[in-house]
Amino acid sequence: MGTRFLGEPFSRSFKGALMVWCILLLLIQCSLAATSNKSSHHFYKWEVEYMYWSPDGLENVVMGINGKFPGPTIRARAGDTVHVQLTNKLHTEGVVIHWHGIRQKGTPWADGTASISQCPINPGETFDYRFTVDRAGTYFYHGHYGMQRSAGLYGSLIVDVAEGEEEPFQYDGEFDLLLSDWWHKSAHHQEVGLSSRPMRWIGEPQSLLINGRGQYGCSLAAHYSSDNSSLSQCDITGHEQWAPYILRVDPNKTYRIRLSSTTALASLNVGIGNHKMVVVEADGNYLQPFETDDLDIYSGESYSVLLKTSQDPSQNYWISFGVRARKPQTPQALTLLNYRTNSASKFPLSPPPVTPRWDDYAHSKAFTNKVKALDHKTIPKPPSTYHRRIILLNTQNKMDGYTKWSINNVSLSLPATPYLGSIRFGLKNGFDQTTPPENFTVPYDVMKPPRNPNTTTGNGVYMLGYYSTVDVILQNANVLAENVSETHPWHLHGHDFWVLGYGEGRFTEAEEKKFNMKNPPYRNTAVIFPYGWTALRFVADNPGVWAFHCHIEPHLHMGMGVVLAEGVQRVPKIPNEALSCGLTGKKFMTGNNF
Repeated sequence: MGTRFLGEPFSRSFKGALMVWCILLLLIQCSLAATSNKSSHHFYKWEVEYMYWSPDGLENVVMGINGKFPGPTIRARAGDTVHVQLTNKLHTEGVVIHWHGIRQKGTPWADGTASISQCPINPGETFDYRFTVDRAGTYFYHGHYGMQRSAGLYGSLIVDVAEGEEEPFQYDGEFDLLLSDWWHKSAHHQEVGLSSRPMRWIGEPQSLLINGRGQYGCSLAAHYSSDNSSLSQCDITGHEQWAPYILRVDPNKTYRIRLSSTTALASLNVGIGNHKMVVVEADGNYLQPFETDDLDIYSGESYSVLLKTSQDPSQNYWISFGVRARKPQTPQALTLLNYRTNSASKFPLSPPPVTPRWDDYAHSKAFTNKVKALDHKTIPKPPSTYHRRIILLNTQNKMDGYTKWSINNVSLSLPATPYLGSIRFGLKNGFDQTTPPENFTVPYDVMKPPRNPNTTTGNGVYMLGYYSTVDVILQNANVLAENVSETHPWHLHGHDFWVLGYGEGRFTEAEEKKFNMKNPPYRNTAVIFPYGWTALRFVADNPGVWAFHCHIEPHLHMGMGVVLAEGVQRVPKIPNEALSCGLTGKKFMTGNNF
């Protein structure tokens, strides 16, 4: 029998225990790491309904959510899941909600575009939107059926950086400003007028709203005017639904102001009295910071600016929003930057900042050309070449006496069956199988376009190769009025694109030398200026069917958009509820599930 040392059992026991404790410690660390990286689930139960409200001091009917106007703000972190259980309480019309700027990777049926990604949600029905917010940024949501954005169906969606990550700038506080325009005539009045022969335009909006609040028939800054015919001073206690949303700040701090434009028509300019802004984010993507006195923001765009409260803390300062790119018939929207060292009822020494002249396009282009991506660590670099180029001519046309907006002389008319279902399940009768035009006629002169050319309607689809690189050239031209060309902000669903450049007149291949391949901004909305062009590039890497359209709601309603599809057969199982109308709905009714 061998010799047994007293220390051996203790040594083996100690080593075994030590190993167990190491394993436990490792498991705890892994668990903590998993917990810190674990995404959260945000559940919202919403009911959409019409209700009485006073957005600008005049009571009217608005479209609200859970009794609120604007709708509730969604706030999450990058990587989180958002689940909105939406019930339609409108009684007489369908509804959908688009999550503007959220790319819906893996969930294209949740994009919220009627006839494209899903069926309208019928009165009394409920639809579940579930999606991942994959990237930090400033976003918003809005109705995408008929003219429901004009009716007030919108709200903010803010995505913070994931836990443990940092943004490339710092700030002490934050404000979220959602910008919109408001008519006193209903969205139904506007919709019927646009669809009439001849068209009946209800005119410019009566007021501009900041977080759903504006003033009509009076002015917050009336006492600065010596004109006896000017508006009277608003009599506000601060408790009204239309009382201004005041930005209350402390001296010598840096504040982030998130700006999102869900306007149905108006392009806007923001200025802050005696303060400069540093622009740091656009459409959820970081920018090379640049300083500006004022900022143009078009429908569908979002920005973040940094504001230093370095001015006289014994004073307050005006914040103004005015109309750009259309001859303004709507007064400025105003609110206060209130230094907490004094009362919010104290008037600023100076009148509100003056909005640049509406047709000063040189001013607009100068600002737009300053917008550049931060770096390729945060923003992907654009591919150096493209596989396909589509040139889209924007025109206003006539068709059998109706006024239409057209792309390459085709005015979009959406089908009854959502494209997502038709393409996924091979329902060729669901939409026009003819590919839409990829260019316009060679002799067309955008500076002197033909007068009142007739258009056609269509609902064909641009089928894109999966993971192909696509260039889109937005080419602007005329409206029916002579020597008039409008500004159009174009929004792409499901993707971001690189804005490679802008130019005057008709685009030619020689213009490619002007492209910014070094640091082009990466965005989901881009403006096209009158009689000009805008060049975009994106990668078709998100399986689904996606809208690409002018974000001015009346223009989209009149046909100013196209539909893109890519990798649809790669889309996971589509919920039946998304396709319960049209040809797909009939399949379900007969028991022929896909």
